[in-house]
Amino acid sequence: MRCVRSRAFAENDRVNVAAPETWSIDPAPVGDPDCRAMLHAYLDELISRYYGRPAEKAEIAHEAGDGTDLHGDCGVFLLARADRTPVACAGIRWLSADTGELTRVFVTRSARRGGAGRRLIAAAEDVARARGVTRMVLNTRRDLTEAIALYTRLGYRPTDPYGDDPYAEIWLSKELA
Repeated sequence: MRCVRSRAFAENDRVNVAAPETWSIDPAPVGDPDCRAMLHAYLDELISRYYGRPAEKAEIAHEAGDGTDLHGDCGVFLLARADRTPVACAGIRWLSADTGELTRVFVTRSARRGGAGRRLIAAAEDVARARGVTRMVLNTRRDLTEAIALYTRLGYRPTDPYGDDPYAEIWLSKELA
């Protein structure tokens, strides 16, 4: 696995998301400082939107966990960089030999609206296919309308509920060809 250390991102950084040659999306250990920073930014936005107030550090730390569910035989964590700056992340949990769960998909504000989410999810699907996964599932909340729209554009369709995530309100799946 490759995870080249670089400076931490800042939300006001502007990155060149339009130039795919400057992009890299690679598996990375969740404990890497860039990965932890990206997960914390994801959780900060997710928690803040849910409660309608700034997230507290303790809430973020609690939800971040140790990342063991996105490592080794349990899953993989992908970190996207543009010009070596971390700009996005996604995780895949291996639910069975043929099913993966897309989770913790996040794109920094500076990289949004330039195809970053599409590239990130395509990379996650490629990683899953390489492992023999033929079906990707995910769950999300109703208020994450931008994410729901992206997943729908990329071919994800409603599916039966799975798992025990107390915040899950919508479940989607996609057959990977």
